[in-house]
Amino acid sequence: MDSAKDLEELKTRLLADLGSVSAASSLQDLKVKYLGKKGEIYGLMRGMGALPAEQRPAFGQKVNELRDLAEAEFAKLEAKAEEQAIAAKLSQSTLDPTLPGIRTEMGHLHPLSQVREDTIRFFQNLGFELAEAQEVDHEWYNFEALNIPPEHPSRDMHDTFYVDDGVVLRTHTSNVQVHYLLEHKEPPVRILAPGFVYRVDNDATHSPMFQQVECLVVDENISFSHLKGTLFLWAQHVFGPSVNMRFRPSYFPFTEPSAEMDISCIFCAGKGCRVCKQSGWIEVGGCGSVDPAVFEKVGWDPEKYTGFAFGFGIDRIAMLKYGIPNIALLTRGETRFLRQF
Repeated sequence: MDSAKDLEELKTRLLADLGSVSAASSLQDLKVKYLGKKGEIYGLMRGMGALPAEQRPAFGQKVNELRDLAEAEFAKLEAKAEEQAIAAKLSQSTLDPTLPGIRTEMGHLHPLSQVREDTIRFFQNLGFELAEAQEVDHEWYNFEALNIPPEHPSRDMHDTFYVDDGVVLRTHTSNVQVHYLLEHKEPPVRILAPGFVYRVDNDATHSPMFQQVECLVVDENISFSHLKGTLFLWAQHVFGPSVNMRFRPSYFPFTEPSAEMDISCIFCAGKGCRVCKQSGWIEVGGCGSVDPAVFEKVGWDPEKYTGFAFGFGIDRIAMLKYGIPNIALLTRGETRFLRQF
């Protein structure tokens, strides 16, 4: 074996092949031919065992030098081939990678979703269970079971959407309370019922479809003070620790006594402004102790159990919390408006 001659011939062939290769696929094949595990350079290394011991170090060094040369030359050609491929691709594309990119903005929840999710988390942390019922319901669950008689004005066509005879789009999420109490006969009951409701109403502060959330608590010895404490915790959570709260006597067919809950105006700190109509107070929602007549209709003993319920509009809370003047802004899908939340 003439090792020196073989090495020189291999180097000559390698440089000649490197000078004539053109396609990237041919370059890869050539690389395997010379630098692969079964390639010619490694073949010389395997053949060193046939050389006299005193020649092996010098020959091994020359083979390593040839291998390093081959790797460097292949790296140059591969880089050149990659540049040519990119240039060819760019020449056929209308995309200019040197132009500034389009900034991708982070998405976020709609303000109504923010208020809804925050409300659910708050009451679940107090031990309330999430409950739901259908939005299209028989009027018995929406009205009669809640002590709203047939002659009540809220059941007129100008206040309620009727789908069919005796079937309505629910006007409040109180129908959830009826379904739940009919299905569960054992206390304690602590439910949170968020959802869409529908009323024939449309102006700057009202929408024919809006989101409402109601809470119901039923057990033995539940009093109005439990209601006040729960709502006070919620008001401070939503509007801050400095908010004050008051209750005004009111009337709802399904609660007795009934009240309207007001908070001190968060825009003027109770001093009086256009939003609170100079009163210093803003109405938030209705509440009261569950009327015994409702317990009787759903099969609960009003002599043994008491409870409280309250409800408020998610849309209204969002308007107050974020200072939104018109409820229609919440449903227009105007990204320039929604981006600020």
